[in-house]
Amino acid sequence: MTTLLPVSEAKQHLGALVDRAHLQHELVSLSKRGRRVAVLVDADDFDRMVERLEEIDDAQAAIAARREVEETAAEPIPWDDVKRELGLT
Repeated sequence: MTTLLPVSEAKQHLGALVDRAHLQHELVSLSKRGRRVAVLVDADDFDRMVERLEEIDDAQAAIAARREVEETAAEPIPWDDVKRELGLT
């Protein structure tokens, strides 16, 4: 469930809104001039969302890299060569 409140109203109830986001895991959207501008969300929920987005980005990058290798018929670069080139060995 998501609640939408103007920032001016949210200021008066900030503590209660933070509790709703944290304890009830409710998303609280804030608006200015009728336009949604920010969201209050539980910190642990936010961390999980960011982690999932990073995992999706990693998966998409891996798919793109595999596709590039397949399309160019290029030989993969051995990991030891990559480490040496980056000065990691």
